[in-house]
Amino acid sequence: MLSTAMATLGQNLSSITSNGAAANDAVARTGAVAAIVRDAVLTQPVWDMHTHLYPPTFGTPSQSAGQPSDPNGLLLWGVDELLTYHYLVAETFRVVPNAELSYATFWSMSKQDQADHIWRQLFLERSPVSEACRGVLTTLAALGLDPGERDLGRYRRWFAEQEPSKHIDRVMELSGVSRITMTNAVFDDNERLRWLENPQVAADSRFAGVLRFDPLVRDWPAAAAMLSRWGYPATESLDEPSVQNARRFLNDWIDRVSAIYCAVSLPPTFRYESPEDGTYSSRVLSEVVLPVLAERGLPFAMMIGSQLQVNPSLRDAGDMVGMSDVNSVTRLANDFPDNRFFCTMLARENQHALAVAARKFGNLMVFGCWWFLNNPSLVDEITRMRVELLGLSFIPQHSDARVLEQLVYKWSHSRQIIADVLIDKYADIERTGWRVSEKEIRRDVRLLFEGNFSRFVEAPAP
Repeated sequence: MLSTAMATLGQNLSSITSNGAAANDAVARTGAVAAIVRDAVLTQPVWDMHTHLYPPTFGTPSQSAGQPSDPNGLLLWGVDELLTYHYLVAETFRVVPNAELSYATFWSMSKQDQADHIWRQLFLERSPVSEACRGVLTTLAALGLDPGERDLGRYRRWFAEQEPSKHIDRVMELSGVSRITMTNAVFDDNERLRWLENPQVAADSRFAGVLRFDPLVRDWPAAAAMLSRWGYPATESLDEPSVQNARRFLNDWIDRVSAIYCAVSLPPTFRYESPEDGTYSSRVLSEVVLPVLAERGLPFAMMIGSQLQVNPSLRDAGDMVGMSDVNSVTRLANDFPDNRFFCTMLARENQHALAVAARKFGNLMVFGCWWFLNNPSLVDEITRMRVELLGLSFIPQHSDARVLEQLVYKWSHSRQIIADVLIDKYADIERTGWRVSEKEIRRDVRLLFEGNFSRFVEAPAP
């Protein structure tokens, strides 16, 4: 009896030792996979599919070396632009009420004085713990400046010494961005006239063009009046000649911009029922926009959920988020199978339904954590949910940068979160006995950061 018990004990001890060794091996492998994932995510070049950035040929209002300033220039960069970004403007008015500093007084201040005010209120008199504030600090540090100095004068002098084109190269290198996709708003005269005056204004291989035409879909009567002034006669009734001239307008500007896709931002109230529902937006989409894009083989990007100017006194900082209608997106994807649709939505509450919709339609590509969603806790939550529902068949992020140096912090912060999510997901499948190789991990990361976008843009219409 004793010998039998001792033999059983020996077998148990051997099993425990063996299982312990296996556990140690699993831990070691988990650490190795995590290291590979972090390296792959941090080093993979990304094609930033949506920004509001421009090459220097569009002018810059910032003081710089080797280029005259243009007060209406579209390339925004430098510490004053970082600090006066509308996220920080809105945050400042939370801590300095309108009664202490009126909106009118703030907007009458110079850009430098506005930046000084924001720096004092959000960085010196309070700790800069918000994501928008942390982003400024991340950016300064990455550029080799010491945020601990807290000296705006020194930062300004450093930026003034930079030559814009070389500075773009450095920012792209620091952020790991291989190509920047612009937003070319054809209904903005400041931009439209630059294209008309200089057809080569965007002849910069670092930048790709995207034709943006919000009024065409959001406010057809106003858009028709503008088209008529520009030589494309159109009426409010959207009769057949108006449809043909609007299509001609789109084709002309797609060619001028060399657009790789077209885009609109839509309010949370946007609805698409059918071409027969009688609304201007549905008719313009079904009769003008989508036929042109199907013929040209170009995707259509919809950014849905921005409720404009709920506080007009804040200007660009006064917009709000609202719940949108995912069913309108699914109807478009279903009714127009020859078109490809990018879609992002602004409300957190829309994210699950949008991801589920993308499971049903191969011509629908979900992208990014847009605007108010570009906060670490939400990026983490949304990315995990999308991986669980869509695998690797989505675009996890875009910068939406309006100031050049925002590329640095937005991609730095997002890469860390995306890496954390992928590490956990690879660990989940490794526990089943599936083994991922370094080659497979790097392939997957390349799809998320570059491949899914480029393939969706370049794919021929079904």
